Amino acid sequence: MLDWFDYHGHMCIVFDMLGKSVFDFMKDNGYQPYPLEQVRYISYQLCLSVKFLHDLRITHTDLKPENILFVNSDYCTELGAKKRKEGRVVKNSDVRLIDFGSATFEHEHHSSVVSTRHYRAPEVILDMGWSYPCDVWSVGCIMFELYTGYTLFQTHDSREHLAMMERVLGRIPSHMIKKSRKSKFFYHGRLDWDEESNKGLFVRDMCKPLKRYRMSDSEDHVLLFDLVQRMLEYDPNDRITLSEALRHPFFDCVRFSDHHSAKDSLSTCNDYQRISR
Repeated sequence: MLDWFDYHGHMCIVFDMLGKSVFDFMKDNGYQPYPLEQVRYISYQLCLSVKFLHDLRITHTDLKPENILFVNSDYCTELGAKKRKEGRVVKNSDVRLIDFGSATFEHEHHSSVVSTRHYRAPEVILDMGWSYPCDVWSVGCIMFELYTGYTLFQTHDSREHLAMMERVLGRIPSHMIKKSRKSKFFYHGRLDWDEESNKGLFVRDMCKPLKRYRMSDSEDHVLLFDLVQRMLEYDPNDRITLSEALRHPFFDCVRFSDHHSAKDSLSTCNDYQRISR
């Protein structure tokens, strides 16, 4: 906070001027995904920021690409080596996390529903209570979106959302179904979902097992999906913590660098073709 002032009874807070959100930049770029090195660096900063909150016993509860802003969203234009499609590459992938309007201290009341739909963890949908791991789930969804250019769970319906999760991640664990306060979603211990219905066919067409979204079998891509898989564990008790995530091999090349200097982001636009190959 740089300053604050009262405007006719409305509290105004002054922050640094920032650039576009990572979502708006991607949208203006025709939903082209970010180069892998920028996915890595943005994700590392996000994990570091949210871990800072968790260490203060705060859950953000509304993590999404719209709430991650570039410090400066200036870009250059390059022709991608694979798609032969001209795209924008942000020059500096330093980011800041914003919007703490729903952030909740551990000792405060926890509302039953949190998070924007697409980034909502299963324990929230199943009304099992939530804590810091719900942020980790959201980070996993965001990393996937930065990598692919599209939302992993594109839905506005809870039952359909759970069906998409099962299509991507496998069956919901039975012990979570038993603990859920949303019994209406289940029948005889399984998700009450007709895979042959129009909605069922839609989910089957829209979603596939997580690893099938991987664009390469190279080590960096494999490590990225290993980390995302651990962030998308159904059971919040089994989900990786952000302290553990920051030590994951996917972040090895940024962990000991100066993460305030964008050293490991794309330093020049010419790097884009090298990375995309």
